[in-house]
Amino acid sequence: MNRIMRALLRTVLVQLPLARERMESGVAYNPLSTKMHSDPYPIYRKLREKSPIHRSRLINGWILTRHRDVDAVLRDSKRFSNDERNGTNVQFSPYADEARSMLRIDPPDHTRMRSLVGKAFTPRAVAELKPRVEEIVDELLAGLGDSFDVLDDFAYPLPIIVIAEMLGVPPEDRDRFKGWSSDVAQMLEPGTSGDDAMQAGRSRTELTLYLSDIVEARRVAPQTDLISALIAAEEEGDKLTREELLSTLILLLVAGNETTKNLIGNGLRTLIQCPELSQQLRDNPDLMDAAIEELLRFDSPVQLDRRIALEDVEIGGQKIRKGQSILLLIGAANHDPDEFDDPSRLDFARTGQSHISFGRGIHHCLGAPLARLEAKIAFRKILERFSDIQFDRPPVFKDHIVLRGLESLPVRVRRRRITESV
Repeated sequence: MNRIMRALLRTVLVQLPLARERMESGVAYNPLSTKMHSDPYPIYRKLREKSPIHRSRLINGWILTRHRDVDAVLRDSKRFSNDERNGTNVQFSPYADEARSMLRIDPPDHTRMRSLVGKAFTPRAVAELKPRVEEIVDELLAGLGDSFDVLDDFAYPLPIIVIAEMLGVPPEDRDRFKGWSSDVAQMLEPGTSGDDAMQAGRSRTELTLYLSDIVEARRVAPQTDLISALIAAEEEGDKLTREELLSTLILLLVAGNETTKNLIGNGLRTLIQCPELSQQLRDNPDLMDAAIEELLRFDSPVQLDRRIALEDVEIGGQKIRKGQSILLLIGAANHDPDEFDDPSRLDFARTGQSHISFGRGIHHCLGAPLARLEAKIAFRKILERFSDIQFDRPPVFKDHIVLRGLESLPVRVRRRRITESV
């Protein structure tokens, strides 16, 4: 009975503010709706057209959907904060259960931490990883049959292996990393509670203890891995504290794994639905860089970000008060027709337009070069190896709104003959 009453109460508490939103603006934003999970873009369009600076009664904050507004707020770290402690409302926070990583702090601490960690993700450092990433992709593809699940058998293990090797994690522990990463990522989603929240908490504790043991071992006997480098890193007398180091390692694991996995899964799903574009990439491999950017725009692995107003500001005629929360719908901005011609069409020839899938400003995704490298190699080699890829069963998206990705992607493939690739 208590469970039924809680469910009814939750329904009422959700529907009442949504009804008020509809009366005020003609549209409502419900992040818990199943439509948001399967296909959020029609809802984004309604918000952008009817209420681009939308007052959300459900989350007691603001929703931004236009490209120019989302872009401007992401770039303005002086007036908009990542630190939720500056907010007057914490009812909705994708990062509420996450330790204080770079995602949730402002300068000067953010500047110090990013400068120390960023050395591992410079273009030169990432370029040096290319031969190893190609080896990993070849090994994973060689082990696939004519039917397989893209996520379980390829998109999941690829970034896990890469980041685990960068950190210096033993190969036998990679499967544990996969489980921890999936559980901890769940805490980025609104509405996570009950068993899921408890499991995520346990996984975060286990992951923290595991990484703590590695950190202590590296302090005694440094190796040529990222953990050792971060322990030793020093710039202008600053170092990472133990807590900062652990939160950074967890962030690198979760962000690096989940976003790259979803980029590959979402992107391949889109290519299967557009076989003529898959063939275009086979015939014109030089289009791959542009294709990765367009796939990132078309169905972004990260759908939203959040900021807190540090002062009273006016955006699009609406006054946002100091301390109020602002949700920046990246997926909506990436489909704004004022920025992208015919945004619902996948077009590898787009030029002069800029997606926001990796963020903007000082919080632009640190691992973006690595995600691009992994995706570029993955898609190139998949299309080289398989002449035809079809859904084995219809793919289904997770009930996520922050990290958009598939539960699974079962496919059937036909391998290219040697003569086909000559």
